[in-house]
Amino acid sequence: MGRLASAYGQAVAAHRQARQRWTAARALLDRLAGQPVPERTADLVARLARLADALVAPPPGSTDRADPTASAGATPVVFGGPPPGHVVVSPGGPARGHRPTPSGDGPAAVRIGEASTADGRFPLLLPLGAGRHLAVDGDARDPRVAVLLRVLVLRLLTTAAPGSVRVVGIDPAAWGATFIPLRPLRDAGVLGSVATTEAEIGALLDAAEAHARAGEAELLLVVAASAPGPRELARLAALTHAGPSAGVCVLFAGRAVTTPGQAPPTLGGTTEVRLDERYARVGDPPGYPFSADGTGLPVPVLLDGDPPAAAVQALADRLGAQVRRDTALHLADLLPERRWTGSARDGLTTVVGRCGRTPVSLAFDDATPHWLVGGRTGAGKTVFLLDVLYGLATRYSPAELHLWLLDFKEGVSFTEFVPTDRDPSFLPHARAVGVESDREYGLAVLRELRRELGRRAGLFKRHGVTKLADLPDTEPVPRTVAVIDEFHVLFAGNDRLAREAVDLLEELARKGRSYGVHLVLASQSTSGVEALYGRAESLFGQFALRVALPGGEAVLGPRATVAGPTRIGTALVNTAAGAAGADTLLRFPDAHADARQLARLRYELWDARPDDTGPPEVFRGYATAHLEDEPTPAATRRPAVLVGRTVDVAGSTARFDLDASPGRHLAVVGTSATGAHVLRAAALSLAGQHRPGEAEFVLAALVASADGAADDTAAGLKAAGHPVTQVDAAGLRARVAGLAAGPGERGRTYLVVFGVDAAHAVLAAADPDTYRTGHDDLRALLRAGPGRGVHLLGWWRGLRRLADDLGGSQNRDDVACLVALNVPADDLGLHLGVTDLVWTPRPNRALLVDRHAPRTALIVPFVRPGYHPDEEH
Repeated sequence: MGRLASAYGQAVAAHRQARQRWTAARALLDRLAGQPVPERTADLVARLARLADALVAPPPGSTDRADPTASAGATPVVFGGPPPGHVVVSPGGPARGHRPTPSGDGPAAVRIGEASTADGRFPLLLPLGAGRHLAVDGDARDPRVAVLLRVLVLRLLTTAAPGSVRVVGIDPAAWGATFIPLRPLRDAGVLGSVATTEAEIGALLDAAEAHARAGEAELLLVVAASAPGPRELARLAALTHAGPSAGVCVLFAGRAVTTPGQAPPTLGGTTEVRLDERYARVGDPPGYPFSADGTGLPVPVLLDGDPPAAAVQALADRLGAQVRRDTALHLADLLPERRWTGSARDGLTTVVGRCGRTPVSLAFDDATPHWLVGGRTGAGKTVFLLDVLYGLATRYSPAELHLWLLDFKEGVSFTEFVPTDRDPSFLPHARAVGVESDREYGLAVLRELRRELGRRAGLFKRHGVTKLADLPDTEPVPRTVAVIDEFHVLFAGNDRLAREAVDLLEELARKGRSYGVHLVLASQSTSGVEALYGRAESLFGQFALRVALPGGEAVLGPRATVAGPTRIGTALVNTAAGAAGADTLLRFPDAHADARQLARLRYELWDARPDDTGPPEVFRGYATAHLEDEPTPAATRRPAVLVGRTVDVAGSTARFDLDASPGRHLAVVGTSATGAHVLRAAALSLAGQHRPGEAEFVLAALVASADGAADDTAAGLKAAGHPVTQVDAAGLRARVAGLAAGPGERGRTYLVVFGVDAAHAVLAAADPDTYRTGHDDLRALLRAGPGRGVHLLGWWRGLRRLADDLGGSQNRDDVACLVALNVPADDLGLHLGVTDLVWTPRPNRALLVDRHAPRTALIVPFVRPGYHPDEEH
């Protein structure tokens, strides 16, 4: 009897509960329709079905094209404001141009399937949107769950205005297989990449949290097809508690699939769905409950089937066109409306792109004084840098901003900022620009920047301040931004130059914050550089702002492998030296997409330049140097030979003074035919420094490869009014002997010998009467000649022949001026007695050595116009 009484009591309680729900359902329908509810269950089910059909159907007479998934039950319904259960229906879909915002409009009512009763079925709609989420107990390895997620993604996209919803996916269990049928949406730019690894999921959640903090109008739909790891799961759950203003909606599958011993996370604003063998059981949506006691919908639900592929493609086509129009990004979107209105006193700020539809601004200030940019070849480093430079140049005047631009790769990154023969315009902010730069030029730039630090330090001391912002208005000092593209080239090898470059960069990074000197270092990689071993942390630790383009995730530092951007035109920006939680994924435009508009902008900036603004100092690493481009030297008492252009910031002329000191002669060394060109330039440069007829030139062309240069030299010297004597090897020996014994007939005598090594046999022969060799006379001339106004300018094709002619390395100072061409560094260092010589032979470069100064410098040697050293065979 006791058992029977208990069963009877349970039946009575169940009947009362069912009666209460029935009464509540009637009251709800009365509020919805304002009409009495029929008593029969079948009539109630029919009413619910008609109501749902009315919600999804377009209004009578509507001309709007139906959404591709309309038959699947996509329904634009706005919740909020009225009491729970009250809805405001917009059957025709969102108005044109309408963009639901997380803070203004409520969630959409989205169908998931049909509720099943004994008297029939009716569609079930759930509220989803900003701050309204859904969780399923199983993950997407259950095909029903995978289908449900795809259905909800499509219906939410159909419900919302095009471009107002962005979808990202998480699927560690199935490696993204859940989203494969939605590939057309990814191609359309609506569905982002699917995160499957721990690092990728972490980066995705970084971006989602940044979106939530920004409170953007765009809805971010985070679809987790399976549960991530415990740490990422806690972050995902936290997003559900962020509220409607965060603009995030989470669809989480796998709520009950957790690590053993770990309780499922507590979710906020979430409708729970449980699956049994056939049906789904739906809990109460927060704020819009089905039940009064929290038990959820009392009837089972048959979930809808997978959307047809044609519906997915149709939706992708419609959304893709709109997304492309709405999200198109141009350089003009980054620029201010008015030019040169910014003040650089407290720092520099510019818009570099967009995160969603929100502009992203980055700064050079006390918090982020220097930037580190990484990306593989073709990832868009140059495009990003140009966007930054144009943004800065349009916000700040040349009085507020100076730019130093250095490019080490074989490209044209910064050529548009310098004048050319066809286009005289230039960027007025640019002070120095290097294109296809040498390491030595990069080092010269760093040295000049260090000198600028010193000048500013003195100014700060005089005014008793420690920061640029504290200087008085009477002492305006522009901020300096130095951009070095492919900076790792500076550190190639572990030689003295690389070590000095590291020292300079570290000093600039450490002190630049206070003095208003900012660095932007861009490279494919920051690892594996020998010169940085033990120094990388102290150097790059000064670079708080990191920009990772595709393939450049290493700039984000030693944290676990980071999932960076994969598409060209996107970048992951971190403002905390690579620390997790400070990432922003952004898009940036290609400034050259509209070449005509870009040209107008350059001319606008150029035309607005102050009257006293000159063009930048330009180093073109690919260009040859010509004596003909130099100003004609004036007559002087102490002439100098000009041999090329020094690789420095100013592009100064490389020269040797020919005074009366023993050994003031010139030796050009190397097998390269460029040697004849350098000797030609040296002789012709002397011609202009003497009055006509004041100097005599003795020319000896002893090798066939120098005949053209020698003839051109003779013609140039004669045209300048100087006597020229051309001799062969025997004649050369005779003139050497005569000049060794006494001065020439004129104030200056120059022996110009093309191929001195070809006269070795003649010079080595001894005179049968005096037993003196030509080498004896040559060595006497080298020591005593300068004091009598006699100087030798010679081209030796081998370093050993030069040493033999000098009488051994102990006499190397007898020719103090040296221009080395394709001579190996080890051989040259041995000849000079230098152990740490920094020199890499290459076309169109030479090493200038003045043993009396002492100094060494990389130069671009002078060649005849039309001659290209790179074409030597």
